[in-house]
Amino acid sequence: MPTPEQPYLLVAGPAEHGVRRYAADLAAAIGGESGPMPETPPARMHAHVTDRIFGSSPEEAADRVEALGASTRLTITLHDVPQQSDGTNLGRRSDAYRRFIGAARGVVVNSRHEAMLLDEHLGRAEADSRVIPLGARARGPADRPRAGGLRPRTVLISGFVYPGKGHLEAIQAAAVAGAPAEAAPATVVAVGAPSAGHERDAHELARRAAELGVDFRVTGFLDDRDYRNELLSDGVPLAAHQHVSASRSILDWAELGRRALVIDSRYAREMEALRPGSISVFRPDELAGKLEAAWNDPESTWLPPSTALSPTLDDVAAEYRAWWRDVA
Repeated sequence: MPTPEQPYLLVAGPAEHGVRRYAADLAAAIGGESGPMPETPPARMHAHVTDRIFGSSPEEAADRVEALGASTRLTITLHDVPQQSDGTNLGRRSDAYRRFIGAARGVVVNSRHEAMLLDEHLGRAEADSRVIPLGARARGPADRPRAGGLRPRTVLISGFVYPGKGHLEAIQAAAVAGAPAEAAPATVVAVGAPSAGHERDAHELARRAAELGVDFRVTGFLDDRDYRNELLSDGVPLAAHQHVSASRSILDWAELGRRALVIDSRYAREMEALRPGSISVFRPDELAGKLEAAWNDPESTWLPPSTALSPTLDDVAAEYRAWWRDVA
């Protein structure tokens, strides 16, 4: 059973969802009991919470989290924190997140950026939550690009396909980035599947790419081995999603030894300071030039072996254990 200091670690949501995958990785690093919802609620429980895996609507998700809070001493890590880019859904999501927080004995967010979002959109002081960054997996040896070989003019974007993820911007930038007259068309590869309900968006991206003379390919959902192989393939790693809360996909690149181009944001600057040299931050109007430079210098898309990626999952596990000891 969970110790008085350490709760049962709930791992919830679809198997392919990034929040569930991170919850499982972190639970393995922390140790102790973890898994799906037990039949008998434990005395203490910790859950990684986003409205998108706890219900079909923000209200349903809040109902479920409140039910958890009524049955156990609940602590939570918030993901996908509400922000201005939620548009007309911002009010409903913010209300749900206030209810999540109200149901919990303690709250973690994965960045100062998210703590500031809670202040800006939920009226919660930054001090009301504990900031524990996403932990990196240990880096393994990565295949390096072949010296002297011509690389295709390719852009790689990892994760689900949905509006605002940066696929359209990548297509537009790839279309105008300089290339020799005899070069093949540039290619943008979406390493993942369309998010539920966004299949038409993938078709629209393919249509727009064809208009601009760019190839666009969607891999669909991949198992871990094939996903890793795609991220290690020839191409420029790009993270250009404009609605970032905290991003596991940015860490996916670094863990494989790749330095991704990451669009400038408050979160990107925070991650650049946390793991210096692990990403290359760019302004939106710089993307075409950055792609051209990376195609001409493939080595720039790989991290030197000495690049530190701490905090690791083990570092973060220790922070959680210490925090749980302090939570009433």
